[in-house]
Amino acid sequence: MTAKNLVKIEVLTVKLTKKIRRTILAIEVALIAVLTPGIIAASDHDDGEVDIKGRAVNLTDLYVYREKDQNSGAADGDLVFTMNSNPRSVARYQYYFSTTALYQFYITQVGDVNSTPTGRADIILRFAFSPPNNQGMQAVAITVVRGGSETTTKTTVNNSLIASTPLNSNTVLNTVPIGGSNLTVFAGLREDPFFFDVEQFFRVRAGALGTGPKVAFKPASQAIDFAKGYNVNTIAVRVPKAFLQAGTGANTFDVWSTVSVRDGVGGFKQLDRLGRPAINEGLIVTPAYMEAFNNIPPKLDLSSAAAPVRQEAVATINALDLLDGKKNVDPNAIARAFLPDVLRIDTTKPSGYASATNSQGSLIGGRLLLDDVIDITLGTLVGSPTSDNVSYNGTPGNPAQGHKPLEPSFPYLALPN
Repeated sequence: MTAKNLVKIEVLTVKLTKKIRRTILAIEVALIAVLTPGIIAASDHDDGEVDIKGRAVNLTDLYVYREKDQNSGAADGDLVFTMNSNPRSVARYQYYFSTTALYQFYITQVGDVNSTPTGRADIILRFAFSPPNNQGMQAVAITVVRGGSETTTKTTVNNSLIASTPLNSNTVLNTVPIGGSNLTVFAGLREDPFFFDVEQFFRVRAGALGTGPKVAFKPASQAIDFAKGYNVNTIAVRVPKAFLQAGTGANTFDVWSTVSVRDGVGGFKQLDRLGRPAINEGLIVTPAYMEAFNNIPPKLDLSSAAAPVRQEAVATINALDLLDGKKNVDPNAIARAFLPDVLRIDTTKPSGYASATNSQGSLIGGRLLLDDVIDITLGTLVGSPTSDNVSYNGTPGNPAQGHKPLEPSFPYLALPN
């Protein structure tokens, strides 16, 4: 081969590389083009970590429920939002919230419980953390965006620090007056309440998709709860419904959570988001699609740019549906019921992931801490009762399952291991 030909090949390679980069950039731009500059609006334990996405900014689960459905003695009208992050935090070790991240709840006031989620952020609850002090406490700054108006608390209220709860300390509950209401805020380590034989699910999914041998879920005596013994970083907020209504009279709300980190140019880039459990990690197989899903807001879930992600989710639903050898569900209808990915709660009904559905087949009961969301989701996808055979309390004789009892009062999650 002549030197001239080598030069031609090198030039062609450079052109192809640039073209590939332009294509990737175009996809990224299509996915984030509608996002607002600055603060970007975007069960999920293992949906991928990249160089700038460590565990501290990796969401695990979102819970939204009427407090009286968790605690019959609680005030009527209060809701609890719980955002967990930092998966697989080992026992007896102090983990902290990222000091370069924004942890956010997004809320849509929904007029029609049967409507398709819009992904519109009517209210944002935003949390930012300072470095820990010599007692291991992190000061918390809380910002509320509501009706286009932004209110930020300082890290103190009435000369008292708004603070996280260090490991092995008494629970710190912060009362934060904002917008005419008092929010109650907890931030700190708690036991991970999630329960799931995730490794066996991945084997079952691989068999269904034809990328591995066909296997079944393990019996309860052998099933392994991968979250047993681990802690998570928890942000829990008690919110009066009147604060969320803001005079609208809305009784239904769509909720999702995000984590964004500084982008190096004066803004923040969304790295993770979460609505319903097991959508990203359970239905999406390709890691690049998982990250694309995490980087966009719910309002883009039905866009043409996100079509490859939806197609993969539908393919997974279709494969899981055929586990029993017959067609049970319409995968496109199921996908429409789960996307856009938000957690909808109709506050006129008892909370619970499977407590109610709307006319589109979407679950509208929010999510309680002990809801067996995996069995509920599998039953929906497969069209018949299907279980990974893991429960919160565990199976007698199986040491690979079982969590500590929930606490009787807010924030309700079990104390950290």
